[in-house]
Amino acid sequence: MFFKLKSFLLFLLKSLNQKNNKHSFILGFKNNYINPKTSIEKNKIFTNYKEQLLSNTATIKVTDFGAGSSVFSSNERQINQIVKVAGISNKRAKLLIRLTTYFQPKEILEIGTSLGLATSALAAKNKNIAITTLEGCPETAKIAQQQFNEFGFSNITLQVGDFAKNLPKAIENKQFDFIYFDGNHQKEATLQYFEACLKSANKNAIFIFDDIYWSKEMQEAWQQIKKHPKVSCTVDTFQWGFVFFNPKQAKEHYTIRI
Repeated sequence: MFFKLKSFLLFLLKSLNQKNNKHSFILGFKNNYINPKTSIEKNKIFTNYKEQLLSNTATIKVTDFGAGSSVFSSNERQINQIVKVAGISNKRAKLLIRLTTYFQPKEILEIGTSLGLATSALAAKNKNIAITTLEGCPETAKIAQQQFNEFGFSNITLQVGDFAKNLPKAIENKQFDFIYFDGNHQKEATLQYFEACLKSANKNAIFIFDDIYWSKEMQEAWQQIKKHPKVSCTVDTFQWGFVFFNPKQAKEHYTIRI
C-alpha cells in the first residue's frame, strides 16, 4: 500500500512538472482517445454485461498463476465480488471502447480474460475485429465463455491454460495491432510476454499494460519496456502504460493524468 501511495504522489508530481500538455503527440492522444464521447450503444453492452455479473452470487474456485490478490484471502470467491474488487472500472472500459473505435484494429490479443469484462468492452459492436483472449483459471474462463455466448460475441476466441504454453500458440503466424496485457503482474512474466508479443506486432501496434505500479517489480518491468529499442513512444497514465512502435516517431516518454 505504501509503495502505491508513494508511486502515485511521484506520478502526480511528474505529470504536473512535465511540459508535455501542448506537445502534438499528447494533444493527438487526448483528442483521439481521451476526450471523444463514448458510443452509447457500445457502452450499454458493457454495462449490461457487468450488471449481469454483479447479480451473480455463485462462488467459484479461482486458480491464480500471477501475483495473486491483495484483497481476497481465499481462492473461493463470489463472482459479483470479483467484479467489484478486480473488474475493470467503467471509466477504463469506456477508454477501451474509444481506443478500438479510433484505431479500428483487425486483430486484438488480450492476456488475462478473468470474467471477460474488458473483453466485452473490446468486442462491443466490433464484429469485424478478431479477438483472442487468454485465461489461466478454468472456472473464471467458464463464466466468461458463458457470457460471451449469451451476448453473441462470436468473434472472441478464448484459450484456457498456462500463458507460457498458450501465448506462443496464440501469436504464431499472426499480426496483432492491439494487445492488452492484464494477466500476470510479475516482472519476469510481463517482460517475457512483451518480448514474445513483439514478434507479432506491426509498426502501428499499440500495447497497453495494466497496473504498471502494482509493485516495485512491475514498475521495474515498465522501465525496461520503455528502454526497449523497438519502442518509439510511451504514455504513463499510472494505472495503464501505453506503448507505441512507429519507427518514424521520435523516442519520447510522457506522463499524463486521464
